[in-house]
Amino acid sequence: MPITAIDDTAALVVLDLQAAAAAAPTLEPVPAVAARVADLADAFRAHSRPVILVRVTGTAPGRTDAGDPAGMTLPEAYTQFLPELRADESDHTVTKSSWGALGRTSLIDDLEERGITQIVLTGVSTSQAVESTARAAYDHGLHVTIATDGVTDLDQTAHDHALAHTFPRIAETGTIAAVISALDA
Repeated sequence: MPITAIDDTAALVVLDLQAAAAAAPTLEPVPAVAARVADLADAFRAHSRPVILVRVTGTAPGRTDAGDPAGMTLPEAYTQFLPELRADESDHTVTKSSWGALGRTSLIDDLEERGITQIVLTGVSTSQAVESTARAAYDHGLHVTIATDGVTDLDQTAHDHALAHTFPRIAETGTIAAVISALDA
């Protein structure tokens, strides 16, 4: 379904497009995704809409069947935003240590204080950070839009499932070009 609108009170939220993800074996190279997302960020800035860059600095403390290291902290060099993003001093930054950007951070409070009613999500990975943030945003009553060519994943099946089955139930989806078109409308 096409994107119906980008609210005047929308914010762009960019998830985990940082050095730690740059060489990951994602479906599409993360630097290429970051370059496209940078164009979307430029459009948001041109419309005086907030751009929020989220970096992950570690993992949540819980145990998993996958054996992921609980409570791990990434080296600082891995937490730097990719230069392809063309980060701007006007961008708001958030640091997280879990998949989603709304849990265990002050981001939801910041969005509410700014009167943000919609978030446009981009980043890595589709089935983890993006999906977790989208679900929480939807639960908080925000309009959620996913820029489908602004996300990538390590797992094709998980990526496809999120785009085809999960996101349509909690968000509107469309390309970066469609988001920019709706933003310009």
